[in-house]
Amino acid sequence: MVRPPGEAGWSAMPKTTSRTAAYLKLARPHQYVKNAFVFLPLFFGWKLTDPAALWSACLAFAAFCLAASAVYVINDLKDVEEDRAHPTKRNRPLASGALTPAQGLRFAGALLGGASVLTLVLGSSGFAVILAGYLVINALYSFGLKHKALIDLACIAVGFVLRVFAGGVVTAVTPSHWIVLMTFLLALFLGFAKRRDDLLLSAAGCEKTRRSLDGYNLEFVSASMIIMAAVVIVSYILYTLSPEVIAKHGSDKLYLTAIFVILGVLRYLQITLVECKSGSPTLVLLRDGFIQASLGLWIVSFYLILYVERVRNP
Repeated sequence: MVRPPGEAGWSAMPKTTSRTAAYLKLARPHQYVKNAFVFLPLFFGWKLTDPAALWSACLAFAAFCLAASAVYVINDLKDVEEDRAHPTKRNRPLASGALTPAQGLRFAGALLGGASVLTLVLGSSGFAVILAGYLVINALYSFGLKHKALIDLACIAVGFVLRVFAGGVVTAVTPSHWIVLMTFLLALFLGFAKRRDDLLLSAAGCEKTRRSLDGYNLEFVSASMIIMAAVVIVSYILYTLSPEVIAKHGSDKLYLTAIFVILGVLRYLQITLVECKSGSPTLVLLRDGFIQASLGLWIVSFYLILYVERVRNP
């Protein structure tokens, strides 16, 4: 039986886990890879070698990391009871009792304070508005919208788009409609994959039915994933073949990078539909060598075309 807040023993830490480790686990730093979308405008805007722009993007990345951690803490506070019924989420610091709700709330405040300081250092009112919008959307998500089918995934996807816009604001690069659209589509694809994993856990009786799964079933989610995968691939190919994009980047070889996008998407479908291990897109990226290789080769090939070839053929 889990002790309620205030009872003796609630704040006692497991012998093998320090309090610092519990706070670190609560912040979920492995999820910070999502905030790398902040760097997309910098990369595609040819400012990767601009020290001032790179520094601003790094500050924006750090601010989003702290803000995202605060969101995770608040979401865990809200879902602590549901998390205790989940086979893996029950080990989270708040659900397991390693940290009290009061400690979690104070930690969220400190994280938001850090994000605010970095925002002040950046000195960009546009970035401040975007970060505030990100926090508002996530608050609405945590306290209600996460239980509205499709709207929940739209909120997550918009969060990724806001990261792109934030990166554009601090580096003075306007993200193209292609980048914004593909970011939204890719986020939806990953969101459906995560929902599918939750449905499988629920069907196997490993967790109680979560309200966030209302409005979804396995057939709908699987079909939606396949549709989104096709749309992502087609959109990317159209992007690389667009006369506007070719003229902007001064190269007609961008289509070659589609090879790695196609392989990466297919591998993620394999992980989801065959291996049934798509519960955390971030952990898939951090653990799967095929995905890492596809992403790495995509970055290298795009860099060679955008920066090396452009320098040789100005």
